[in-house]
Amino acid sequence: MSSINTTFTSTILTPNIPSSTPRRTTSSSSNFSFKSRHPITCSIGAVAEAKATAAAEPLLLNAVRGEDVERPPVWLMRQAGRYMKAVFFFTENTSNLLNFIKQSYQIICEKYPSFRERSENVDLVVEISLQPWNVFKPDGVILFSDILTPLSGMNIPFDIVKGKGPIIFDPIRSAAQVDQVREFVPEDSVPYVGEALTILRKEVDNKAAVLGFVGAPFTLASYVVEGGSSKHFSKIKRLAFSEPKVLHSLLQKFTSSMARYVQYQADNGAQAVQIFDSWATELSPVDFEEFSLPYLKQIVDTVKKTHPELPIILYASGSGGLLERLALTGVDVVSLDWTVDMAEGRKRLGPNMAVQGNVDPGVLFGSKEFITERINDTVRKAGRGKHILNLGHGIVVGTPEENVAHFFEVAKGIRY
Repeated sequence: MSSINTTFTSTILTPNIPSSTPRRTTSSSSNFSFKSRHPITCSIGAVAEAKATAAAEPLLLNAVRGEDVERPPVWLMRQAGRYMKAVFFFTENTSNLLNFIKQSYQIICEKYPSFRERSENVDLVVEISLQPWNVFKPDGVILFSDILTPLSGMNIPFDIVKGKGPIIFDPIRSAAQVDQVREFVPEDSVPYVGEALTILRKEVDNKAAVLGFVGAPFTLASYVVEGGSSKHFSKIKRLAFSEPKVLHSLLQKFTSSMARYVQYQADNGAQAVQIFDSWATELSPVDFEEFSLPYLKQIVDTVKKTHPELPIILYASGSGGLLERLALTGVDVVSLDWTVDMAEGRKRLGPNMAVQGNVDPGVLFGSKEFITERINDTVRKAGRGKHILNLGHGIVVGTPEENVAHFFEVAKGIRY
């Protein structure tokens, strides 16, 4: 096989195969040692006392539940995506022969240029979701999808256009339009999501947690009222402050629908679900308490009635001013962005709340030594247990893939 002119992407992951079969070794250009360990002395002692570990469960679930773990689990938001140059792995065909496969996300994008085509096709969703798992072996494998995926099933036509982002064809700004919004029935509208989660659960085989996700009601409403992304959110704030009943009606429809969507994902294999409330931090604290908090709490309460053991993670970028309010939603994990000091976030949330994060995604553009330093700093400040190591936001396009590899190498080598 020909060598590849990259450092990490030329690494071949070898499956369990008979000893008589030749194994492809790591390229000599790789600088990574996967036997290294990075002991961490944690400076925060206020985390709730650890319980005995249940070995059968993925590390991520054990950590969230406060069980004794040897290191923090790690996964990265947007770990599957455009920064990945190539993926190499072996597969076994019916003749028991090994085939070498190369299929990068970029190649998939060339074949299937529409994001919706990639995210609404079972085979593609599974393949893209598994790419980082095949290369980095994170402790969480998140479904490749989008928070807007349910919109079509709610009678809200949309598309995601390269270079422009989400486009809502008929923005919703009146009571009559809200009346036309249907309750979301995932079994009918997005069966490919359930199928993909079921396959992922089998593929990952409990070696990592399979993660689902949904958009929060206010964030979804922001997109459909604004007509897409926004800088000032003037349209949804106009609706909130001039016709609050209309907005509350829309938020309630999203709330009922997303609670059902979380349950559907859990029923089909998701072992934890993250709620993204990306735009709730555009609200003042008092407005967050009216237009976001009660709806988030309603989702959590509804899901916990049917899935009491399902860990629910809440992420809201720029949430430093709302941390205590995020905890009031009843979620199991609050994901911190990088603008919050991890030690301070721990203190503000209290010892019983698990946390996720929160390395600045920009750190991945730095040197390997710098990346290592920031990882260690975050883990020390988070303290032992009830911490999922992650970025404070998604991986940025253009991030060097070898630096992502280094992040995972260091993270998985940490020992408390």
